[in-house]
Amino acid sequence: MTYVKPSFRHPELPKNDLGFTKKDYEGAISTLCGGCGHDSISGAITQACFEMAIAPHRLAKLSGIGCSSKTPTYFLGNSHGFNSVHGRMPSVATGANLANRDLIYMGVSGDGDTASIGMGQFVHAVRRNLNVVYIVMNNGCYGLTKGQDSATADVGSVSKNGINSFNAIDLPALALELGATFVARSFSGDRTQLIPLIKAAVSHHGFALIDVISPCVTFNNNTGSTKSYDYVREHITTADVVDYVPPGEEITMEYAEGSSAELTLHDGSMLQLHKLAPNWDPRDKLAAMQRIYLSRVNKEILTGLLYIDPDTQDLHDILNTVDKPLNELREEDLCPGSGALEEINRSLR
Repeated sequence: MTYVKPSFRHPELPKNDLGFTKKDYEGAISTLCGGCGHDSISGAITQACFEMAIAPHRLAKLSGIGCSSKTPTYFLGNSHGFNSVHGRMPSVATGANLANRDLIYMGVSGDGDTASIGMGQFVHAVRRNLNVVYIVMNNGCYGLTKGQDSATADVGSVSKNGINSFNAIDLPALALELGATFVARSFSGDRTQLIPLIKAAVSHHGFALIDVISPCVTFNNNTGSTKSYDYVREHITTADVVDYVPPGEEITMEYAEGSSAELTLHDGSMLQLHKLAPNWDPRDKLAAMQRIYLSRVNKEILTGLLYIDPDTQDLHDILNTVDKPLNELREEDLCPGSGALEEINRSLR
């Protein structure tokens, strides 16, 4: 077995609008367990960025510690990357975003990295509306330390360590409470749903959470686990089907009257929603919170775009920062002269 990817690719591979092939968005060969849901998420990220024709050098991928945080090695090998310490990815993402607002930031984390040691970091990134795509690869266990239950394991769920006695932290519900402006949940085995959600999250102006149920085939794929492949497939329910339409592309999809909605994002791209749940409106925050609660009561796994605020201010808007990245500021930008200082002093008298 080899861990070196062959350099040869067929010369007639499809290319996106920038002239890149999908190979340009790949990374190293995964060393995760065969069948791990995280690899499917990496594949969805690769496909989404290829289809959106994102120049690889315009994306920065950040992670913490855990099986999930290894995955940035396995996609977008030509992008910027930073692997931080356990639970501290949001702080690194905040600093990087404030220093260079021109990059697209994608944070990859796990249920332990986010819902346990990184909880304090996560909640402040949400409440500040940091412009980042925050993907949680949620398997309900600590894969690196042999499968102990994580904070997102459902009460009564059975793992190899026994029955979990504690209530789970529901990250989408928490994100809604804290003011997140884009909240979604998906399943690693549903690329048809996940890829458009990633595209929409990238286009969103503000904090975009995608909580992805991603079964751990080694430690948490057994009978009784609520994060196993079988359980998720049997209990999954969808709020809506999302179709992402980039700017300039003709809209050709049609749905029956009363069953669809269109949302225009800040960059001109569009989301078309085919609503499966009755009276579903992802712009209604209260309805989203109620539906998430009902899904827990009914032991359902609610997926799709749960909530979005298409008209939102991100951290740069709130802080009124300069438009230029900090590394592009020149002396005349940083030192405008004594006249400007005198005007500031005059305003404070």
